[in-house]
Amino acid sequence: MKGKNEQRAGLLYGVGAYGMWGIVPLFWPLLKPSGAIEILAHRMVWSLAVVGVALLVVRRWAWIGELARDRRKLGLISVAAATITVNWGLYIWAVNNGQVVEASLGYFINPLVTIAMGVLLLGERLRPVQWIAVATGLAAVLVLAIGYGRPPWISLVLAFSFATYGLLKKKVDMGGLESLAAETAVLFLPALGFLLWLTATGASTFTYGGAGHGALLAATGIVTAVPLICFGAAAVRVPLSTLGLLQYLAPVFQFGLGILYFHEEMPPERWAGFALVWLALSLLTWDALRNARRNRVLAAKLLAAAAAAPAPAAAVETAAHAPTTPAPAASETAASEAVPETATQQKLT
Repeated sequence: MKGKNEQRAGLLYGVGAYGMWGIVPLFWPLLKPSGAIEILAHRMVWSLAVVGVALLVVRRWAWIGELARDRRKLGLISVAAATITVNWGLYIWAVNNGQVVEASLGYFINPLVTIAMGVLLLGERLRPVQWIAVATGLAAVLVLAIGYGRPPWISLVLAFSFATYGLLKKKVDMGGLESLAAETAVLFLPALGFLLWLTATGASTFTYGGAGHGALLAATGIVTAVPLICFGAAAVRVPLSTLGLLQYLAPVFQFGLGILYFHEEMPPERWAGFALVWLALSLLTWDALRNARRNRVLAAKLLAAAAAAPAPAAAVETAAHAPTTPAPAASETAASEAVPETATQQKLT
């Protein structure tokens, strides 16, 4: 019962995290007349404050000393911080300039970009269906480029920056809360310096936009941290394959908002391009579920074979004179080795 309750709670946390990321386009326009860079700077500063409070609550500080002594990790964290800065800044600009649909496309094609990076940078092998999905995604980008009259550069930059960020996070191998704290700490001084410069030149909207506007800018820290905390709670309670499926909620919500709430145009060429992207994602999802099922069946067969295998004569004689104790779970080891998870599958989730 406890396991089912944990999984149910994890599912709710996951839906909450991706749901909040999906409706965040409703928040950024509330921050006008602040520009995208000012909003981004406030997001960095206030995120560190919120994450700092969260770390105080959970009392997790040991990682700071370990990170300070690891120059490689510090370098990766710094590059990750720069990469997510590009992603956050462009996304805020896109939403506040009527490009919600194109921004949502970036997160639709992100899994395809992640797979392509796995092949090009990590030398990973793809299954035939994955190759078809990637080729379909490339065809979608070409169709959309024709439809837009230009490459969908907002989508491509968002997808590649987030995929790069995911790759760096994988190499850093830190918890979500800790890594966000480290990244925002790297960005804190430049962001605070920029905000102080805006205030000194009279260009800041934080103090001159009224108390309500200032509160909304401060709330960027909550908007950043709360979904991430929910995601972390989901990640430890539900399988990665479930999170991989839930990740599509965010761009679906964003796409729906772009069409239904912001009333952005969708000519036939864009519908065709999005349809190809959705086809590619459907192929990826089907292939991932099929592969997961195949691995479970293989694991079950290995467990059954290990359980049915006769014990060696020496082991039987030893067991006859030994105290009755539980035998080592060799079958569990065999099962775990029979269900390898490729780096591409890990990154997809």
